Amino acid sequence: MPKQQYNEDSIVILEGLDAVRKRPGMYIGSTDAKGLHYLVWEILDNSIDEALNGYGNEIHITLNKDRSVTIEDHGRGMPVGKHASGVSTLQVIFTVLHAGGKFTSQGGYRNSGGLHGVGASVVNALSAWCEVVVYDGTDKWSMRFEHGDKKIGPLVHEGKTNRTGSTVTFLPDFSLFKADRFSYSKICERAQEDAFLLNGLKIIVTDLRKEKREEVYQYENGLQAFIEEINKDRTPMHDPINFSGEYNSIKVEGSFQYTDQYQENIFSFTNMVRTHDGGSHETGAKQAFTKAFNEYARKNGFLKEKDKGFEGSDVREGLTLVINLTVPEELLQFEGQTKEKLGTPEARQATDMVVSENVRYFLEENKEVADTLVRKIVKAAGARKAARKARDEARKGKGKQRTERILSGKLANAQSKDARRKELYLVEGNSAGGSAKQGRDSRYQAILPLRGKVLNTEKAKLEAVEKNEELNTIIHCLGAGVGKDFVAEDSNYYKVIIMTDADDDGAHIQNLLLTFFWRYMRDLIYKGMLYIALPPLYRIAKGKEEYYLYSDEELAEKRKELKSGYTLTRYKGLGEMNANQLWETTMNPETRTLLCVTIENAALAERRVSEFMGDRADLRRAWIEDNVEFTLEDDYAKEVA
Repeated sequence: MPKQQYNEDSIVILEGLDAVRKRPGMYIGSTDAKGLHYLVWEILDNSIDEALNGYGNEIHITLNKDRSVTIEDHGRGMPVGKHASGVSTLQVIFTVLHAGGKFTSQGGYRNSGGLHGVGASVVNALSAWCEVVVYDGTDKWSMRFEHGDKKIGPLVHEGKTNRTGSTVTFLPDFSLFKADRFSYSKICERAQEDAFLLNGLKIIVTDLRKEKREEVYQYENGLQAFIEEINKDRTPMHDPINFSGEYNSIKVEGSFQYTDQYQENIFSFTNMVRTHDGGSHETGAKQAFTKAFNEYARKNGFLKEKDKGFEGSDVREGLTLVINLTVPEELLQFEGQTKEKLGTPEARQATDMVVSENVRYFLEENKEVADTLVRKIVKAAGARKAARKARDEARKGKGKQRTERILSGKLANAQSKDARRKELYLVEGNSAGGSAKQGRDSRYQAILPLRGKVLNTEKAKLEAVEKNEELNTIIHCLGAGVGKDFVAEDSNYYKVIIMTDADDDGAHIQNLLLTFFWRYMRDLIYKGMLYIALPPLYRIAKGKEEYYLYSDEELAEKRKELKSGYTLTRYKGLGEMNANQLWETTMNPETRTLLCVTIENAALAERRVSEFMGDRADLRRAWIEDNVEFTLEDDYAKEVA
C-alpha cells in the first residue's frame, strides 16, 4: 500500500455548517430515530424556554404530509434586526454555530435549559430546507434556508401583525439519517412530559400524514398528573402529595406517592431538562425522606432509642417521586456536556429544606397512612438485612453448597476468574444451549440455558421471583444480590447477554427477561452490562461462499447482488445452527453484533414496561398500531416457492 502524505494540504477547514453535515452524530448523538427526533426537541426546547420565562403558553407541533415538521409558539419572536456581523440576526441564529441568546445576561432568559446555542443552526444544517416565520407584535417576517447555509433566502417582510411568536418548519435531509419517519407517539410523549412540568402550558400535537389525529396536553397540576400517569397500573397507598417552596433563589416543586411496589422511581428535572443521572437535587430529596421518616418512627415508637435508623433504600421502597427545580442561570451547573446530572451545590440544600418540611407535615397530618408506610419500611429493612446476611454467608462459603446445587447441570461456567472479562449467555432452550456450549470460548464465555418462558415480574413480589427456578438460577449465577440489595459491581460477569430465537416466542422471552432486569437488577442496565445478541435471520450460500444476513433489507441487497444460483435458509431458531455457525455469527467477539440495553428516559421506560407487561391490552394495542408497520407479503416464502 502506498504511503499517504500528511502535510499542510491534508488539513481541511469545513466552512459554515459543513462540519455538522459531515459528522452529524457529534451534534445530535446519532443518525437513527433518536437523532432524527432530536431535531424536533431542539426547536421545541427553544419554544419551551420562552414559555418558561413567561412568554406565551401555547405551542403547536404539526407533522405535515410532506414529512416536514412545524413548531409554532407564542413567545416574543426571534430577533430579525441587523446583527453586528452585518446580516440579519435571524440568519445568524440559523447558520452560525454557538450563536444564541443564552450566553449572556442580556439574552433575556432568567431560566433556561442551558442549551449550547447550537440548536437551530444544527437543525437547519441537517435539513433539506427550513422556513422560519417571526411575529414581533408589529411585523411578520420570513426567511428560507436550503441545505443549511448553501442557499439563504432574503429576509422578507410579509405584512403587519399584532401577534408575537415564531414558527419553524423544516424537512430533514433523510439521506443523512437511518430513520425515515417521525413517531407520532414519541412526540406526544415528549409533549406530555413538558406539559406536566409547566402548569398551564398547552401543547397541541397534530399528525396530518394520513388520517388527521390530534392530542392536546395541558395541566393545572402537572406534577400530580405526572405521578398519576406513572402509577396508573399500580395500587397507591395514598393520594399524590404536592409540594413547593423556594430557598436561595431556587424554586423546588414536586409530587410524591407510595405504592405497593418494591422499586423506587425518582424522576428529576432542572429548568425542564430531565437529569437522568440525578445530581445534587436528588441527593437532597433522598436525605429529606430518610430524615423525616426516621424522626417520625422514633417519635411514634417504631424505632427505639438504641435502634439503628432506617437506610435510605428502605424508606424509598415503593416511592414514586417527581421533582422539578427552577435554578437561575448564574447558579446553574451541570456535570458534563450531556447535562444529565445537576452539579449545583445550592440545589441539594434547597431541595433538602423544602422536601423535609413537606414530608414531615404529611406524616404528622396523615397518621394512619404514615403508620402504614413505616410498617412497610420496617419489613423492607428486615428483608434487606436477611438478604445481606445470606449474601455474606454465600461469599464466606456457608451458602456455597446451596448455590452449587441450584447451578448443577445448568451452568457451563467460564474458566477465567476475572469477572470483568467474563460473559454470561442466557440462551433459550437446551438445543441452542448445547450448540452454544460447544461453540463458545470457554475461557471467558459461560452458558446458562433457560427452559421455557420465565415469570413475568411486572406484578410479582420478590418472594415469587426467588421461587421461580429460572430466575433464581440467574440470581445465583450473577451472585450480586437482587432487588435493592443488587450491586452490579459484585456480579460474577460484566456482560450478561440475552440470546433468544428470532421469532415470537424468542421476543417474548427477551421481554420477560428485560422486565426482570429492569425491576430487580436495574443497575445492570445503568452500568451498561446488559446486552441482546443479534442472531442472523438468513443464510445464503452460492458455491463455496456463504453469507449471513440480519435483516430483510440485507437479504434483498444480497439477492440482487447474487442474482441466481444460490440456496437460502431462514433460521427459525438458534438450535438450527451448528456450534461453528452459532460461534461465527452470534458469539465471536470479532464478528458478532450485540445490542447494549440502555435507558434514555426512565419515566418512559416505566410506562412502557407497565404497558407491555401489565394487564392493559388496550395500551399495548394502541402502541403497536402506531409504531409497527404490518405487511401481508412474505418475501422468503415467495422466494422458496
